[in-house]
Amino acid sequence: MKIAVIGTGYVGLVTGTCFAETGNRVTCVDIDERKIAKLKGGTVTIYEPGLEKLFERNVKEGRLLFTTQIEEGIQDAEIIFLALPTPPGEDGSADLSYVLGVAHKLGAIMKKGDYKVIVDKSTVPVGTADKVTAGVLKGSNNTLVPGEDFDVVSNPEFLREGVAVEDFMKPDRVVIGTDSPKARQLMGELYGPFVRSGNPVIYMDEKSAELTKYAANAFLATKITFMNEIARMCELLGADVDMVRKGVGSDERIGKRFLFPGIGYGGSCFPKDVQALAKSAAEVNYDFRILTSVMEVNEAQKTYIIPKIKDYFNGDLTGKHFAIWGLAFKPNTDDIREAPALYIIKELLEAGATVTAFDPEAMPNVKALLGDTIKFAESQYETLADADALIIATEWNEFRTPDFTKISSSLKRRTIFDGRNLFDIELMEKLGYYYFSVGRKTVNPSK
Repeated sequence: MKIAVIGTGYVGLVTGTCFAETGNRVTCVDIDERKIAKLKGGTVTIYEPGLEKLFERNVKEGRLLFTTQIEEGIQDAEIIFLALPTPPGEDGSADLSYVLGVAHKLGAIMKKGDYKVIVDKSTVPVGTADKVTAGVLKGSNNTLVPGEDFDVVSNPEFLREGVAVEDFMKPDRVVIGTDSPKARQLMGELYGPFVRSGNPVIYMDEKSAELTKYAANAFLATKITFMNEIARMCELLGADVDMVRKGVGSDERIGKRFLFPGIGYGGSCFPKDVQALAKSAAEVNYDFRILTSVMEVNEAQKTYIIPKIKDYFNGDLTGKHFAIWGLAFKPNTDDIREAPALYIIKELLEAGATVTAFDPEAMPNVKALLGDTIKFAESQYETLADADALIIATEWNEFRTPDFTKISSSLKRRTIFDGRNLFDIELMEKLGYYYFSVGRKTVNPSK
């Protein structure tokens, strides 16, 4: 098939590359000329494990193309994917200006009799498919006919950053929202190679598909937040959240995933999707109280370790220097959107402390955001020089089994505040560290 993907951000680039990998001819469109120039030159503009190899192969084979011109991108396309930003507005609602702006342009470009499926791949509120349809009609001055010249389909993505290629190539499920038999057939053919093992393609109406994405992300965010609340209870009651997690996760009705406590969720999806779903509920006069609590708890959780750090240093962080391992909101990505590390850094700087940080992939993005307000190290161990304590904010695998001899010899004192519970409590006791983690007992050699 001939596919167009409008938007070459995280979702768009992964989507376009993976569709090209199954033999489709994919043209990716973006208004950012610098980004398109890099992509044409063979440079992948995001970090995602496994993506670069697929990208290079499909560019070389001529199946993956790039342009800044929408008309060129959609010229022969049978299916047009909209993978555009839907950032939260001031009131928390999803900003659809990019999506609807492109819909209007498509209406002005598309021709009668040249049927195309327009697919909302972006995470969008319920009712967006109808708005996109209206935008296309307005752009065409009502010359195009829905169902004859085009159909709008909702096809939400369920990609996890860090394993997005695997998620796309071997999806748990594919959700397709459409009432059009013609669109359903084309979408079924497109996704056929991805579900050969029998995982379902679930067809439904557009509004149900749109709500499915929000419901999934909001539920996972709630699951994470619930465990963070349990972790706080564990600290107060003297229980161990790791033991509770194992006991709870063994129940097949609950499952083992998304039960790890820490310093809150971040990223491009959970924060804005929970916020947008709560806003959608408010628009229909429904008080979605669980989501309000999830947002409040998560916001507080991002800086939960700051009071612990201040208590350890007798309330005064002036002149203290901290090493931070991890800047991305999760491992295996360079995404720093809503990353807890950024909130922690802000609090430390405002308290008069200084920071040296290391992250395997996210440092360029943080440098662009924070400039020279903090220092950046070439390695995780370089951060430790003259540091009063180490703070762990992202659970990269390379942080899990460090050289504790190097850590001990570099830090001013053996002090670690671990926001991701990477280390074994008994080991930290044996090594003589002051070690704070989330929902577990604090190791304090002085007691």
